[in-house]
Amino acid sequence: MTEIGEGALEQTQSKAVDRFDIEDLLYLMRRLRDPQGGCPWDLQQNYKTIAPSTLEEAYEVVDAIEREDYAHLKEELGDLLFQTIFYSQLAVEEQRFSFAEIVDTLVAKLIRRHPHVFPDGTLRGTGDASRALAETEVKQNWEAIKEQERVAKGVKGVLADVPVALPAVTRAVKLQKRAARIGFDWADAKGVMLKLSEEMRELAEAVDGSDERAIEAEVGDLLFTCVNLARHLKVDPESALRRSNQKFTARFQEMERAAAEAGQELNQLSQEALEHLWQQAKTLHP
Repeated sequence: MTEIGEGALEQTQSKAVDRFDIEDLLYLMRRLRDPQGGCPWDLQQNYKTIAPSTLEEAYEVVDAIEREDYAHLKEELGDLLFQTIFYSQLAVEEQRFSFAEIVDTLVAKLIRRHPHVFPDGTLRGTGDASRALAETEVKQNWEAIKEQERVAKGVKGVLADVPVALPAVTRAVKLQKRAARIGFDWADAKGVMLKLSEEMRELAEAVDGSDERAIEAEVGDLLFTCVNLARHLKVDPESALRRSNQKFTARFQEMERAAAEAGQELNQLSQEALEHLWQQAKTLHP
């Protein structure tokens, strides 16, 4: 455990009139985890217990960006940064690594992956970076360097290190991109659309046969193919689905509003009445 000295406390107090910085945040985290006088809740946490909060904070960052709520984005980015600070404090207590080592590893990796910006391999070097690269070439170099890193780590298999904990749609995209790099891919979107029709037929057969396990498997195949189609059409399926969720929510809430204005509740209406409200809502939220 890193002890909190009087000098650090005096330094923090002297900076009270100024903006807080990363050192203040690290100090705050040490205080929260201090066995004497720390926060009981924070003291009970470990890597696994705060992992769900990390996912939640990441999604809240994305949500603020998609709503273009940039004032709120500042707060959400802070919440996400705090997750990293929390993990680093746990690592310090267990003598694994420090926040400084996290930063050092990150900077070194980014320098290594951007040779077109840092040609001599140093952060402030003055090597020749005059040749401009096209975006496609930059991406190719990036993937080649990442592949070298995987080999150096002893990672074997094209799909071996695609994180299992990713959201299913996001992981499907990564799996497909990895497979595509070695040539295992559809030639174009038309081929995927034909595959989509095939998966629909197979799902219909499973439904006709009332085979629950087959239905689940075919639904999964259908979703995987939809992701593949989105990738070929250069659409991020996760973002596209989030926008569809938002659109559905806006339309459904408009239906609720219209029904309430008429003194009704949606669960009291017929299918025909619900469809009428839905079509009205679609004109307001296309």
